[in-house]
Amino acid sequence: MSLELQRFQETLRGYAGRNDNRIALWGDTLRLDYTTLYAELLYRQERLRDEQVQVIALALDNGVEAMLWDLAVLFEGLTCVTLPPFFSPAQRAHCLEQSQAERVIAEPELAAELLAAGYEQRGEFWCRTFSGPSRMPAGTAKLTFTSGTTGTPKGVCLSADSLLRVARELEQASLATAPQHHVALLPLAILLENLGCYAALYAGAMLSLPSQKTLGIHAASGVEVPRLLGYLARRQPQSLILVPQLLLLLVSAAEQKAFDPQNLRFAAVGGARVAEDLLHRAQRVGVPVYEGYGLSECASVVCLNRPGARRPGSVGQPLPHVEVRLAEDGEVLIKGSTLLGYLGEPAYAEAWWPSGDLGEFDPEGFLYLKGRKKHQFVTSYGRNVNPEWVEAELTQRRHIAQAFVYGEALPHNHALLWPHRTDCSDAELAAAVAEANEALPEYAQVHHWTRLPQPFTAANGLLTANGRPRRDAIVALYRAQLTESTFSEESAS
Repeated sequence: MSLELQRFQETLRGYAGRNDNRIALWGDTLRLDYTTLYAELLYRQERLRDEQVQVIALALDNGVEAMLWDLAVLFEGLTCVTLPPFFSPAQRAHCLEQSQAERVIAEPELAAELLAAGYEQRGEFWCRTFSGPSRMPAGTAKLTFTSGTTGTPKGVCLSADSLLRVARELEQASLATAPQHHVALLPLAILLENLGCYAALYAGAMLSLPSQKTLGIHAASGVEVPRLLGYLARRQPQSLILVPQLLLLLVSAAEQKAFDPQNLRFAAVGGARVAEDLLHRAQRVGVPVYEGYGLSECASVVCLNRPGARRPGSVGQPLPHVEVRLAEDGEVLIKGSTLLGYLGEPAYAEAWWPSGDLGEFDPEGFLYLKGRKKHQFVTSYGRNVNPEWVEAELTQRRHIAQAFVYGEALPHNHALLWPHRTDCSDAELAAAVAEANEALPEYAQVHHWTRLPQPFTAANGLLTANGRPRRDAIVALYRAQLTESTFSEESAS
């Protein structure tokens, strides 16, 4: 057993030994104290040992069962494959096939899907036999899939040491505020939330694991805001992990007195760029938000703003377990807690991981991200623009749900916009664009925009399964609109 794994297990055993009825896990209804949690883990480890397999896939909604099985697989030294609820059936089938998952623990509604994939149900396990050598590096504790910019998910293989070192650093980062109740809003299959839950358990805190249905969060159709706010009002979390859209939702609700953040001590936000204006709005209404940065290939969190060390607009300073430097072209390079390798590919042997993100440091070591290296476009004036920066400024305004910005070889940047509400007027969209432009230098501003006839979705091929725009597909479909203003200007000149 690795040193980090032993340390985590001993920490939980210590909490269990106190036998003080402190609640560890709280699902929709079920509650377990730390003593019962540890006993349940030992029981599940025995069940896994009886199966005599190496790779276990979890396709479960958030809840006590999902967390117990996740921890049991970890402590038993097996490989846990996490399947996000927003993956399509074809993507889930691909993940199971490529990982050679011999056992699956899944929600009942996936039964037909698993039967079609060649699995047979025996008790709580779906079982299948695979032949041939394993396609993952030795020591893989977690196999997390990222869809990236293509429809075929890519498997990232991570060790227990890397995962638990990050979890321990997250617990240390929030120590000054000492949150004692963490609510998991994101699916456990998202590595950031998974490690946030480990951090809560490291701290001996209470971990609430509501199902996505209970929260009113739907992968395909967004969030039932009253349902989510009602849950938060009842549970009164002290820590949360948020993506920018959830932060925007909570800040907007707080501004309208529909959400009271007074009990919240630490809200980490990541997953995409956060507009600086939104961070200031959060501060004004009392949401203690700390922006961070990470990637699956480095076991999630790399940098994080912390109490006493916060710079709005930055993603914080590197955590102690990593080193971060910039390449000559500004690409962020990371050393420490890097992946063992991609599934089916040779083990990763380099010391530094090229993130694909562009950044710069301030004199105090806070990192500021400037967008993705490969998404950068160059205007006809020779200015380099990272569209995600501009898109974040647009979508974190009041009216714009989706934005796509394009300006390759053009004199003026053009945005495709989809509003939050169908009854949103063009004047309201124009005002939101003007507001975003105020936060941008002239070369990055949106000079023309088009209202989309339909949103970008995974179903129409314009989003990846985890919500990132398929840029080439969008440009191909909307090229006429994106370049129309340029042609009209040229013809008029």
